[in-house]
Amino acid sequence: MKKHCCDEMQSQAEFACSVHDSASDCPDALVSYSDKFREYGLFVHDGGTSSKAIGFCPWCGTKLPESLREQWFAELAALGIEDPWSQEIPVPFRTGAWYRGA
Repeated sequence: MKKHCCDEMQSQAEFACSVHDSASDCPDALVSYSDKFREYGLFVHDGGTSSKAIGFCPWCGTKLPESLREQWFAELAALGIEDPWSQEIPVPFRTGAWYRGA
């Protein structure tokens, strides 16, 4: 099922390298996509895992959905989870299931 704006974004956002364990390590990976934050970015290939958030598709020009990063943290805080990097988080919050209602 296609969930991205165009075929090229679909291909890039779901790119899996057969050589590198992490997409951020692969020079052929251009787009990072975080399903749990509904957030797109362009990889900064400097040896780290950074990406630069983008608001429009580089191929078709479609406006991309707003990031849900702040809402993710707010909803976890409402559940009493202040530090999701060191505390156990509910399973739906590990993916985009939390905003899709799945």
